[in-house]
Amino acid sequence: MTPPVTVIGCDGGPLPAEAAGVLAAASLVVGARRQLAAAAIPGSARQCEISQLDDALDEICRASGPVAVLASGDPGFFGIVRSLRARGILPRIIPAVSSVALAFARLGLDWDDALVLSAHGRSPRPVAAAALAHPKVAILTAPGGAAEQLAVALLAAGRRVYVAERLGEPAERVAELTADAAADLADPNVLVAVDPAVPPAAQPGWVAGHRGAPAGWALPEEAFAHRDSMITKSEVRAVVLARLGPGLGRTVWDLGSGSGSVAVECARFGASVIAIEADPGQCSRIGQNAAIHGVAVRIVQGRAPGILAGLPAPDALFVGGGDDAGIAAAVELGRPYRAVVTLASVDRVRTVSELLAGHGYQVSGVQLQASRLASLPGGSLRLAAVNPVFVLSGERGTQ
Repeated sequence: MTPPVTVIGCDGGPLPAEAAGVLAAASLVVGARRQLAAAAIPGSARQCEISQLDDALDEICRASGPVAVLASGDPGFFGIVRSLRARGILPRIIPAVSSVALAFARLGLDWDDALVLSAHGRSPRPVAAAALAHPKVAILTAPGGAAEQLAVALLAAGRRVYVAERLGEPAERVAELTADAAADLADPNVLVAVDPAVPPAAQPGWVAGHRGAPAGWALPEEAFAHRDSMITKSEVRAVVLARLGPGLGRTVWDLGSGSGSVAVECARFGASVIAIEADPGQCSRIGQNAAIHGVAVRIVQGRAPGILAGLPAPDALFVGGGDDAGIAAAVELGRPYRAVVTLASVDRVRTVSELLAGHGYQVSGVQLQASRLASLPGGSLRLAAVNPVFVLSGERGTQ
């Protein structure tokens, strides 16, 4: 049976009397090197520095007496408490102020509308996608390239980016980053990014962080500015969204975006969306539609394949316009898990299906033809047919 385990949060200030008492009675004290160096640990207690988490957890499980675990901030928030519970240990917790709360406090910012993300020991790809899609984020990071990579991507997107390092310690630093300084991150605890183009809300919302799925989707065509009915119809858009699976932490390319109706709807689900369109007039409409619906859509003007180089890799690709060469370039360069193509011409169904299959996708398809209710004189109703559209979907691998 594992002896009592108490997790003590550290924020750089003096430990409360309760925590000091736990340390004095501990037979084993576990923590990072800097935490062990700063704590008043009795000479009778063994010390275990956390370099590999699993090794430290093994030490805790083998302990014969009370264990004290030192952790940063609130250990129940992206901290060690989850790992202890996964080992069957139900710890007592003495929390401190979380590093996220401290970072926003140092910056003088409210943060009930901030999205909190963790890139600590995780792939930065979904973290970057979520951060680029939300106007205010905090990212828990670790030393190394991921923090620099995230900072550079956010700065390139026009965000104000701040770093909060070694919070509560004598070497604490809270500063706004520039592109030149993004590589000079000594020991980042938290990155905070704010979109200066989004004004602060006058009233707080009812949920912290991301607002979740929109109240409705597959919006009517009238909800978007478009040219000569050149817009993916709402019935088709509903199926396309279901096949793409947009959401927080996912990147979507909309190739041949047109008016951007699909791009905007994906962004409303929290995805990071890149709308690729050659027509400058349509690019202007995409920006207008994104602004109308209060979402961020990155607009890239140009044609595939050349314009695709250097773009963040997509999780999903939608092609509403363009030729087979453009589709081939997008799947070869982007390697998305999912690809969805809409076609008006039956002649292209076979060639595009074979193209996707040749790139390793399991391909399925459906022909959609909606008939909408329309009024007749005298109050009667008729069915007004909308042009048929083929929706081809490809999936490969796991996401």
